[in-house]
Order: sequence, then structure tokens, then C-alpha cells
Amino acid sequence: MGSIRDGPSEMVHSTESSFRAPNTIEETIPLTQRPSASANLPRISIADTRDKPERSPFNFSNIHRAATLMVKPEKPIGTAPNVWKSIQAIVFASWLNVLLVFIPISWAMNFALPDQHTLIFVFAFLAIIPLAKLLAFATDELSLRVGQTLAGLLNATLGNAVELIVSVIALAKCQLTIVQSSLVGSILSNLLLVLGMCFFAGGLRFSEQGFGQSAVQLNSSLLTISVIAVLLPGAFHMALQGQPQYDELSTDYNILKTSHGVAIILLFIYASYLVFQLFSHKALYDDANEDMQQTKGYVGENPFRLQRMRNRRNITDGELASSPISTHEGGAAFRPADAALDVEPGTRSTAPVEEAEEQPMMSLAVSLWLLIVVTVLVAVTAEFLVDSIDGLTSSGAINKEFVGVILLPIVGNAAEHVTAVTVSVKDKLTLSLGVAVGSSIQIALFVIPFIVTLGWIMGKPLTLLFDPLESIVLFLSVLTVNYVVQDGKSNWLEGMILMCLYLILAVTFWYYPGTEGIFPNC
Repeated sequence: MGSIRDGPSEMVHSTESSFRAPNTIEETIPLTQRPSASANLPRISIADTRDKPERSPFNFSNIHRAATLMVKPEKPIGTAPNVWKSIQAIVFASWLNVLLVFIPISWAMNFALPDQHTLIFVFAFLAIIPLAKLLAFATDELSLRVGQTLAGLLNATLGNAVELIVSVIALAKCQLTIVQSSLVGSILSNLLLVLGMCFFAGGLRFSEQGFGQSAVQLNSSLLTISVIAVLLPGAFHMALQGQPQYDELSTDYNILKTSHGVAIILLFIYASYLVFQLFSHKALYDDANEDMQQTKGYVGENPFRLQRMRNRRNITDGELASSPISTHEGGAAFRPADAALDVEPGTRSTAPVEEAEEQPMMSLAVSLWLLIVVTVLVAVTAEFLVDSIDGLTSSGAINKEFVGVILLPIVGNAAEHVTAVTVSVKDKLTLSLGVAVGSSIQIALFVIPFIVTLGWIMGKPLTLLFDPLESIVLFLSVLTVNYVVQDGKSNWLEGMILMCLYLILAVTFWYYPGTEGIFPNC
């Protein structure tokens, strides 16, 4: 009987033990345990994992997320206007549209008076300027409808479309001197003339304008690499001249093969630069970056009296002015991240800013059609322009070097000049640098090696062996700009220095006849 009574109690006890086993184990763990293999392992808590640095962005989940964000607009997009309002926006997009009248004039001159090369060149020159502005306008409207990464890629691809079209047409017609001189001239125009005008115009309103020092120094390093790639074939050629075993044909062949290999490497550097700027380190190019230098107003009264103009903020003694929120500018440069407005002078608000809708000025269909039509018009007009160069320079009044280095870059950069100077006066110097320095990097690391590679495919002997004076001038210009921007600040005197250097180069190339015979026959 006693054993029978003890049975159920033991069963109940064993059942309770089985249900309470986990809690019992937790409660009976002593504070000190015997050493074991797992005792030496580091403890991982949720807090520790949160404090750990982020994983590398180069994994599948982040790449998938980035690809999704590429097609998602940065800001909400408002209702697109109808076709009629879109056409009105195109007509009134810029005052440069008045120059569109020269498109039919240049075409008529080309067919009716084919021997009037000077008039054809002048009218075609004036016709391409508004087309470049409309191309930038269409690119900016398309960029509104995609994410920041894809928008930057669109602007990087189409930002120098005019220079690319002119270079491809000149390459097809075997105008190799024009191809090289126009590309070098585009870099010089952006680095010296556009950047100098931005510094000068902004310096008339602000005592000092600040920008991101790290990003600009990185851009200077990229430009230096491209200059080295241009200088090396010239050094290759000079080192072999005068040698007993020197053979011109073999040397030209070796320089051509060297240029092909270097062009592929430069394209790889440009692709890496796009990944760096648009994906892995895009915060480095934001206005809200910690590295951004502050803009300072004039102490006392502005000697240039620009503060009395309408829509200008009054800058008091010692007050710091931060860059205002970026608006829809209609330019072909990338759109930087918006910065919060200042609550007090020299400080930024940490409160979240409501994202206002971006109001498109054209519908998507009209934007695409405008991009296609303008590209075709640029291609046809540029062909007439290139065809007239030989007749223009045959009289001896003007040489090809001046046409390529000075005149042709104005065609493709005129619209960018206006945009960069306009936004620099509004204290958006980061956007101005994106137009000027960013465009120079696109020419140096993308357009030049792409044209060399395209010449390789087309069987044209285009190399990186540039004119000796052009190579030296390019090197000295990049060196000068590097010295000017290394402190992360600018003023009107630095802008005047850059513009005066560009005028010195213009005078030099006006009298420079160029070096003939450095290219093999096409």
C-alpha cells in the first residue's frame, strides 16, 4: 500500500521536474563555472552587433537595394504637364533659344554656298550652343524621375554629349588634330575659364566660399592621372629620338599599341570613379558633409555692393552663410543632396526637413523626344561644322590649334558656363565644381580613352601622343588648379587668376602653328 501511495507522488514529482527543467537549469547555473572550450569564446550581445561597423557595401543584398533605388526618385514627383505646357517649357527654357534660328541658316548655307566656309562655321557654331543647353535640359528632366545614382550616371554620360559627337564626327573624317585639340581644350575651358568665372562671380558677393576639400582633392588626383597618361607617350617618343636604332614606323606602332592599353585602363578608372561617387562614397559629395568649409561674407559693407540687389541675403559682420537648398536648375550636372537651412548663423538644423514635391517641367515622353531630336540636330550641325574647318584654316588667318583648343570647346561648354556661374552666385559652389571639375574628369577619363578605343575599332591611328605644347599646358593647368583648390576655399582673386591664365593660353594658341606630321596617315 505504501508503495502504491508513493507511486503517484513520484510521478507528479517527475512530471513537474520535466516541465520545470529549463528554469531549473537557468536558476542553478553558478556564477563561476568550470573552464571549458566554450568559456574562452567572446560573448556576443545584441548591443555589440549594433555597435559594429557596417558591412562592406559590395554584397548581394546591398547591390540589390541599390539597384532598386536607382529607379526610385529621390523626391516625390508632381503631376507631369501636358504636351502643350511641355513645349512651352522647352521654348522658354533659356534665353539661348534665340540662337536656334541659326540651325536652318547654317544648313541652308552649307547646301547653297558650300564654298563659304567661314560663314558656315560661324552659323553652325552659333547653332550648336542652344542645342547643348536643350540637351542639358532634357537630361535634367529625365534625372528627376530616377534615383540619385542613375541620375548621376545619366548626367555623367550625357553631360559631354556635344563634345563626344563632335569628336566622333571628326574622327570619322580623320581630323585627328581637331579631335585631340578639342578634347584638351574642353578640359582647359572647364578647369580655367568655367571654374575661374565661378570663383570670380561668387567672390563678388562672398568674401570666401567653401566647398568639400576631400572630394576636390580626389578629383585633382584623377586629373593628374589622366595628365600622366597623356605625357607618357610624348616622353616615349622623345626618349627614342636620336637613338641609332630609332625607326619612325616601329615607334609609331608601339605608341599606338601603348595608347590602346592605357585607354582601357583609364576607362576602368572612370568606372571605379563612378562607383565611388555614386554608390560607395556618395556622402563625400554632399553639401552636408563634415568636410565642407563654411562660406564667409564680407566684413562690413560689401565693396562690390551686390547685397543691394533683389533676392539677396544680407550678410552681417563675421556671419557664416551655408549653402541653401538645391533647387531644380535645369543643368546637366549631378544634383547634390539637399542641406538643411541654418537656424542660426554658422549652424545647421538637425530637425528633419519635409520633402517637397519636385515639379517636372516636361512629361517623360516629351523629354525623351527632345533628347532624341536634339542629338540628331547636334550630329548633323556638327558635321557641317567639322567640314568647314579645313576651308576656314586654309586662308592662314586662323590655325587649327586655336579652333580646336579655344573655339570648339565653347560650343559644348557654353550652356555649362551659364549654369555654373549662376549657381555659384547663389552659394552653390559644390554644384559649380560638379559642373566644371566633374566635366573635366569625364573628358579626361572617359571621352579621351573612349575616342582612342573607338579609333582602334574603326582603324584610325588615334593615339595619346598629343601635341607637345598641349600636353605641357594641360599639365601646368591641372597643377595650378590643384594649388588653388587645396585649401577648400575660394575668392574672386583666385577666379581672376584662372581666367587670366586661360587668356594667356588663348593668345599663345592664336600664334601657335601646331606640329604637323605627328600622326600616321589614316
